[in-house]
Amino acid sequence: MIAAGIFSLSGAAVAMIGSSAVIGFVIAAVVAGITAASYSEFASIYSENGGGYLFNSRTFEDRRLLTYGVGMSLFLGYTGTTAFYLATMDEWFVRFIIPESLQWLPHGTVAVVTAVLLGVLNGRGTEESGIFQLFVTGAKVAVLLAFIAGAFAFRGPATATANFAGQFQADAVGIITVAALAFITFFGFSAIAASAGEIIEPRKTVPRAIAASIVTVTVLYALVIVAMTNSTVPPEIVAEEGETAMGLVAEGFLGPAGRSLIVAGAVFSMVSASNASILAATGIGSLMGRRGQAPRPFTRIHPEYGTPIWSVTTVIATIVAMIVFFIALFPAEGAPLGLDLGLTALTGFATLNLLLPLSVVNGALIVHRRKFPDMERGFSVPGVPAVPILGILANLALIINLPVDGIVTGVVLVTVLVVAYLAWGGAPEIEDLFREAVPAEQAEPIPAGEAASGVDGTQTHEDVSETGEEPETAHFRVLVPIARPDRAPRYVRLAAALAGGREKEPFVQVVNVTELPDQTPHEMVAESAQRRADRIADHLAEEDLAVEYSVEGHTSRNVAFDIVQTARNDEVDLILMGYPEERPELTQAVEYKAPCDVVFASGFGSTAIPPIKQVTVGAGGGPHHRGSLTMVRALVAQGADVQIVSVTSSSDETAEDPTETAAAFEEFEVDVTEIEAPTIADGLVEAATVEGGVLVIGASRDRRLSQWVFGSTPDRVVEHAEASNVPVLVYATSGGITGRIEDYLFPVYRYLRARLSRGDTAPTGNPASEQGR
Repeated sequence: MIAAGIFSLSGAAVAMIGSSAVIGFVIAAVVAGITAASYSEFASIYSENGGGYLFNSRTFEDRRLLTYGVGMSLFLGYTGTTAFYLATMDEWFVRFIIPESLQWLPHGTVAVVTAVLLGVLNGRGTEESGIFQLFVTGAKVAVLLAFIAGAFAFRGPATATANFAGQFQADAVGIITVAALAFITFFGFSAIAASAGEIIEPRKTVPRAIAASIVTVTVLYALVIVAMTNSTVPPEIVAEEGETAMGLVAEGFLGPAGRSLIVAGAVFSMVSASNASILAATGIGSLMGRRGQAPRPFTRIHPEYGTPIWSVTTVIATIVAMIVFFIALFPAEGAPLGLDLGLTALTGFATLNLLLPLSVVNGALIVHRRKFPDMERGFSVPGVPAVPILGILANLALIINLPVDGIVTGVVLVTVLVVAYLAWGGAPEIEDLFREAVPAEQAEPIPAGEAASGVDGTQTHEDVSETGEEPETAHFRVLVPIARPDRAPRYVRLAAALAGGREKEPFVQVVNVTELPDQTPHEMVAESAQRRADRIADHLAEEDLAVEYSVEGHTSRNVAFDIVQTARNDEVDLILMGYPEERPELTQAVEYKAPCDVVFASGFGSTAIPPIKQVTVGAGGGPHHRGSLTMVRALVAQGADVQIVSVTSSSDETAEDPTETAAAFEEFEVDVTEIEAPTIADGLVEAATVEGGVLVIGASRDRRLSQWVFGSTPDRVVEHAEASNVPVLVYATSGGITGRIEDYLFPVYRYLRARLSRGDTAPTGNPASEQGR
C-alpha cells in the first residue's frame, strides 16, 4: 500500500494546493475504501488468486468478452503501476544516488534492471518474495515515521500545526485532480485480494488486511502532507523538483542524513510495492491462461520453484516495455513526434486501467448478491446497492480528471488488445477441456494385486481430501495413457521396467482418455469412461504385476492436452505412450509440451513384455539422445546388455561419433558396432535385428523441418522396425528453452558438418576416421 505515490506525489500535491492536498488524499482513500469493501466481500467468498478478474469471472460466467476486458485491464494496470513505481525510483537514483560519472546512462536503466531482478525473485517462489516483502515494508514504514517526527521536531508541534492550517486552499478542481492522481497510492488493497491464494486463511485475513491497510496509510499520508507543508524549501523549488522533492524537504529537517533516509525509504517503498504488483499481475495472467483468455503457457508451473514462470516472464516483459516506451522513447520533454509522455502519462495510463475494472467489480457485487443470495459471505458490504453505485460514480469521476495523454494511450492499447482477442476468439477453459470421470488415488499407491476403496481399484479424490494427505512423492511416477484396455498389462510392465533401477520406487499411473466433440457435455460420456476404466482395472487385476499402479478415466476434448496437463498436475517423472502413426499431431503435441521426458513405444502391442535383456543404442547426438542414456543406464542396472551402433550411410546422413555415448556407460561393459547401410535407420534396425532386444533412439531433433520435407529418422526407424519385428523406444526429453534452441539448430549443425567433412578430405571408406572428424 505504501508505494511510490506518497514519495513522488506529495511534493507536487503540496506545491499545487498546499495543505488541501490532505483532502485530495482522503477523497482518494474514501473512493478506494468503497471499492475495497466490494473486494473484501468477494475475497471472503473466493480464496484464490485473481482479484477483480476472478470475482467478475465467477459473477459473469458467460460474458467472456467482459471478463477478458477486466482481466486484461487489470493486468495492464498492475504492470503499468509497477512501471510507474520503478520509473519513479529511477528518477530518485538519477537525482540522489548515481554518481556523475554514470549520468550518461539512459533514463530507465535502473528501473529495467530492478524489474528483471524482481522477476527472478518472483520466479523462484512466493516464500522468498514474501520474506523480502516483510523486510522492505518494515523499513519503509520506519522511514516515513522518522520523516514525520523530523518535521515536528524541527518546527515544534504548535508551529507545525499552525503552518499546516494556514496553507489550505479552496481549489475544488485542484483537490479532485490530486485525488485522481493519488488514487494509485491506495490501490495496493487490490493486490492483497489478487494474491489471496498465497495468504493464510484468506477469507478472514484479506478483509481485515484491506481495512487495516487503508486506515493506516491514510493516517501516514496525512501526516506526510503536514510535514511537507513545513518544509524549509520554497514552494517553487518543491514544484520544480517534482517526484524527488521529498528528499530535499527531508534534508532541511534532518540534514544530509535525513535526505539519505528518505531516499532509502523511497527505494524500499517502490521496490516492495512493485513486488506486490508483480505477484498480483502474475496471478491474473495465470488465471486468464486457465480460462483460455490468455496464452495457455501462462498456467505452466516451474517444476523446481512451483511458480507460473511464463506468467512471471510476461509480466516482467510488459513492465520493461512500458518503462522503455514512457520513459526512454517518449519522455515528458523532447520526445520524437511531439509525443511527450513521461511519468504523468504513465500514471494516467496505469490508473485508468485500475479504475475501469474497479467500476465493474462494484457492479459485479450487485449482480452477485442477486444471483447467489444464499451464498455464505464472511464479510458483507452495507448499503448494497447504494454503496457500490457510489463507488462506480466515484471511479468514473476520477477517470475524468486523469491526464489526457495517459487516458488516450490506455484507450488505444485496450482497443488493440480487445480487437486481438476478438480475432483470436479465445480458447476453452482447462476445466472444460478434460475432466476426471474416474478419479485415481493421489495419496498412498495401491500395492500390486490388492484392491482399494474405489470401484476401479483406486481411492477417490474425496477420500484423499478427507485424509488430508499430500500426493505421493517418494516414487518415480510414470504416466501411461492407454487407448485399448487389453494392452494395459504389457504397457504397465514396460513402464515398470523403464522406471526400475532408479533411486525411487516405480509407480505407474494408468489413464484412459475418452475423447468427445466440442459441443458434447462431459456427462454424456462419463459412463463410457467409467466402463473403459473398469475394463483396464480388470485386465490389470488378472495379471501378476510386481509394481504399484493406479487407474483413472478422463473425458477430454483434446487428448494431447489431457495427457500433458495430467502429467503437470500430478508431477509425473516420465510419460510412456504408443507411437501413433495415424495421429502424428498427438505425438508432436505431447513431445513438445510435456513437462517431463516422454518415451514413445512401437512394436510392443502384440506380445507380452519379457524382461529387457538387450538394448541397442545409436551413436547419436542432441538433447533427446543424451536424455535417453539415463533410461538405458537404468535398464543396464537391472541386468540388460548394451550395444552402441555407429552407422555410416551412403546417403547424406552423417555418422555420429560413438565416443560421447560410450562415455555414459564407462563403468559397464558395452559393445561398439560400426556398420554400413543405405540409411542410418536401416543400419540401426539391422543391428537390433541381429542382437535382438529393444532399439532405443532419441526423438527427431529436426521434426519441424522434416515433417514438411523428407520425414524424420525416428519415423523411418519405426517403419523399418515394424517389418523386422524389432521393438523401438523413441525418447524425447523436456529440454526447456535451451533444448528447443538446440532442436532448431541441430539440422544446421549437421548440414555444415557434412559439408565441411566432405570438403576437408576425400572419402576414405573408413568409418572410424570419418567419425573422428
